[in-house]
Amino acid sequence: MSEDQAHYPPVDMLSVGLRGRCPRCGEGALFDGLLSVKPECEVCGLDYSFADAGEGPAVFVMLIIGFFVVGLALWLEVNYSPALWVHLILWIPLATVLSLTLLRALKGLMIGVQYRHKAGEGQIDRD
Repeated sequence: MSEDQAHYPPVDMLSVGLRGRCPRCGEGALFDGLLSVKPECEVCGLDYSFADAGEGPAVFVMLIIGFFVVGLALWLEVNYSPALWVHLILWIPLATVLSLTLLRALKGLMIGVQYRHKAGEGQIDRD
């Protein structure tokens, strides 16, 4: 990864990451579609090839959304004992929508943090 020579004012990583914007200029879109990262920013030209969110955001999404949805499902079951189809109609769409929404936000945040800290691929020093 080459050193960034452009001068841009610092942006709020939390806001930019959660909105899915470019971590350098804060204006261009980071995503092409739902979760695919664009090749570069259309505003400032930042090459997004450094961006590798990996599986980190997915793990947090599964834990957070799983805790939330299972808790609500248990509460509903204990208090109202609805039929199984009610659980299926409620929790599958809710878990899907919440997971995709949170996954996009956390992936954007992870890429923004990688840019801010100039994270790169790990290398082994052989002296």
